[in-house]
Amino acid sequence: MGIDKSAERYRVLLEVNNAIISNLTRETLFHAISEALRTVVPFDRAVLYDSDKDVLRTFALAGQDLHGHSHTLHKEVSRHGTAVGWAVEKRQPRLRSNLELEPRLPGDDILLAGGVRSYLIVPLIAQGRAIGALLLGSFVANRYSPDDVPLVEAVAKQIALAVDNMQAYEAISRLRSQLEEENRYLQEEIKSDYNFEEIVGQSPAIKRVFKAVETVAPAGTTVLILGETGTGKELVARTIHELSPRAKGPFVAVNCSAIPETLLESELFGHEKGSFTGAMARRPGYFELADGGTIFLDEIAEMSPNLQAKYLRVLQDSQVRRIGGHDEVSVDVRVICATNKDVVKAVQEGALREDLYYRVNVLTIPLPPLRRRPEDTPLLAEAFMTEFNDKYERQVRGIDEAALKLLRDHAWPGNVRELRNVIERAVVSCEDGLITADCLPIAPLGAAPTERANVVVLPVGTTLDDGEKQLILRTLQSVNNNKTRAAEILGTTPKTLHNKARRWRELQATEQR
Repeated sequence: MGIDKSAERYRVLLEVNNAIISNLTRETLFHAISEALRTVVPFDRAVLYDSDKDVLRTFALAGQDLHGHSHTLHKEVSRHGTAVGWAVEKRQPRLRSNLELEPRLPGDDILLAGGVRSYLIVPLIAQGRAIGALLLGSFVANRYSPDDVPLVEAVAKQIALAVDNMQAYEAISRLRSQLEEENRYLQEEIKSDYNFEEIVGQSPAIKRVFKAVETVAPAGTTVLILGETGTGKELVARTIHELSPRAKGPFVAVNCSAIPETLLESELFGHEKGSFTGAMARRPGYFELADGGTIFLDEIAEMSPNLQAKYLRVLQDSQVRRIGGHDEVSVDVRVICATNKDVVKAVQEGALREDLYYRVNVLTIPLPPLRRRPEDTPLLAEAFMTEFNDKYERQVRGIDEAALKLLRDHAWPGNVRELRNVIERAVVSCEDGLITADCLPIAPLGAAPTERANVVVLPVGTTLDDGEKQLILRTLQSVNNNKTRAAEILGTTPKTLHNKARRWRELQATEQR
């Protein structure tokens, strides 16, 4: 069917131009364009594709569905071996007047099976590059002829400009949304108390950490940080980020044990509007916020096995899918993980998936507990004293020798975090400008049990499990069963205490049987 009426050609181009000006969404835009085009170039099925490297995405649809052929918006397919891919690659129109009689590409068989007997495909060219293609298909053979090509190419030029502008607008909107979320996240980070900026220490143990950080920072691969609660895992992760090529990108820290399981998936991967009660708007997750930078996932063994499987897929494919969404969102993120658990034991007990462990255990940095680097204790204490002098506008001038000895001799079950809390309290309560042993809420080594009210004295032969249980129960008793306060004292999380208590109950029930 040829077109020889220039008046109709100009009318169609004018209507297409008006559609581009007055329609802002891809669906309404393509509907208006296809309705204008249909009057002079009839079709049963029209598909607008946009192209990214080797992938074709369905940008918009119009007309009837093909028999036995599922085709939805945003669907991604390889462009290799398809007529649309051929048109994009060659940047030439492709016309088939009778698919049953003419040579076909592999992808043409799908169209033929769906009822298409003829088609016309023209590439979308914008700023000198092929960004997609327009396909018009008909269930009737010989529907299109070479005379139809110039008009459809002219329409395609206008569509290409509209699609290019729309893609740029959508990209800007995504970036604006990401920047807003990053700003919100960073504002929350600024409010946090834990804000000293460098790792303090000169011991051989901490120097080995420095060396490991220096080695892994530029590598760009996944890092697993191991260490007891309070050893500074997030600080080490932040240092790795700042020394890496991603330093100008965002650093997003997530404590997996501090977020309820029901919310953790939404926080990590984001959600679409209406995907669940309370989802009033689309919200990107932490992985999207960390795009171009680093995400730090602390206590990964606290994730449920189901969520660990989804996280593993993100590591493998570098894509996330928001809750309630259908599209995969590509993310360029370096992942640093951490846990205070024995990872081998966690895998054996099923707390950590074995395949996830092997995926994150590419480069490992073990952090020494504070009791294994006592020579660093005075340096850390001085640094914290300076910090809290500034914070509380105090004039504490130093720490006396007796207090320093007490700090060095203490076992520090809560590690650097516990030391920091002790110094904060000492700075606030110190009255004569010098921190003495009396200012420190810890007992001297070797003090009698009556002088050490917070120390649990256990008989020789007590197992580690029984000792841990008695320590936790004694601590809970001392704080009137306040699990949050007990977790702070013990340097762990309320969730960990809850899990241990549940395990004890299960063991007790098993023994009673």
